[in-house]
Amino acid sequence: MVELAKKRCVACEGGLPKVSGRELAALRRELDRSWEVAGGKKLRRAFAFDDFAGALRFANEIGALAEQEWHHPDLELGWGRVVVSIHTHAVGGLTMNDFVLAAKIDRLVARRGGRKPRRRA
Repeated sequence: MVELAKKRCVACEGGLPKVSGRELAALRRELDRSWEVAGGKKLRRAFAFDDFAGALRFANEIGALAEQEWHHPDLELGWGRVVVSIHTHAVGGLTMNDFVLAAKIDRLVARRGGRKPRRRA
């Protein structure tokens, strides 16, 4: 399989197939272990920061990435935290686009180096 972070999200108006079963499990293994599959319908990952400003900068970096990919996660921003939830609204579940975006967020985190967010307990 081509590395997920090197793929591009594709336009979706409900025509993409949902990911489930073995395919979901295989794609999940390509992401950071911190990603959760919530109810088989959403990818979710929480990040912790030392302050609001760091969380806001990270949320803005994800927002810029989402605009490039034209696939937009739900972001929950608060003091010292960002929670990312990804699913394809048009199909009411997970598609390849969701895993591609999650992998790109993982790559974004890896590139942050010393500015890496802490894992949230």
